[in-house]
Amino acid sequence: MRRRSRVAFVNWRSPDSPGIVLYNSARDNVRMGQAMRVATEPGGGPAPAIGNLIAERARGAAEFVVRAIAVSWVTPNHLTIIGFFLTVGVAVVIASGWEQLGGVLVILAGLFDMLDGALARVRGLKTKFGAFLDSTLDRFSEAALLGGVLWAYPTREIALLVLVVLTGSLLVSYTRARAEGLGVNCEVGLLPRPQRIVLLAAGLITGYVVIALAVLAVFTNVTTIQRILHVRRALASR
Repeated sequence: MRRRSRVAFVNWRSPDSPGIVLYNSARDNVRMGQAMRVATEPGGGPAPAIGNLIAERARGAAEFVVRAIAVSWVTPNHLTIIGFFLTVGVAVVIASGWEQLGGVLVILAGLFDMLDGALARVRGLKTKFGAFLDSTLDRFSEAALLGGVLWAYPTREIALLVLVVLTGSLLVSYTRARAEGLGVNCEVGLLPRPQRIVLLAAGLITGYVVIALAVLAVFTNVTTIQRILHVRRALASR
C-alpha cells in the first residue's frame, strides 16, 4: 500500500546581521567593496562550499572505484547509458509505490552516474560527445524520476510541483550550457544536479515528498536566476 506524503512545517531563520565597522582609508573601502561583492555572488556562502566539498570527495571515491574495476573494453559512454537505464528502473520502482526503496536507489544510481566521468578522467577518455551524451541523458533521467513521483502521487498539487521542478531543473542546465557557449564558467547557484538528487531522495525516504518537491520548485528557479545574474555580470565586465 502506498504511503501518503506527510506534511511538516519548517521554520526558517536568517543569520544574525554582521556588526558595523568604520573604515578610514581608501584601501579599506576597496577591501570592503570586494568583500560585499563576494558575499553577494550567486552561489556564495557556506551551503555551496559544503556541496562542492561533498562533490570533490565523491569524485575522488568514484575515481578510486574505476581504478579498481576498469577494464579495457568498458568506455565512459557505456557507463553513461547503463546509468540512464538504471535510473529509469528506479523511476519504475517509485511509480510502483515503493517510495523509500526508490529513494535509496536514487542515491545509488546517482553514485553510479559519477563513474563515467571518473573513468574518462582516469583513462584519459574525455570527449566532447561523451560530455554531450552524459548531459542529455541526465535530463532524461531527471524527467523519468519526476514522472515516477507523479505516477505514485497523482494529484493536481504534485503535478504542478513536478512541472515547476522539471522546468527549473532544465533551465539550470540550459543556462550553464548557454553560458559556456558564450565562454562564461557558470558552475554557480544553490542547486546543481547532485543536490537536487539528494533532496529528492531524502523526500522519498522520509515520506516528505511534498516538501522536497516544494523546496526543489523554489530553489531550482532561484538557481536559474543566480546563473542569469552571474552571466550578466561576467559579460558586462569584459
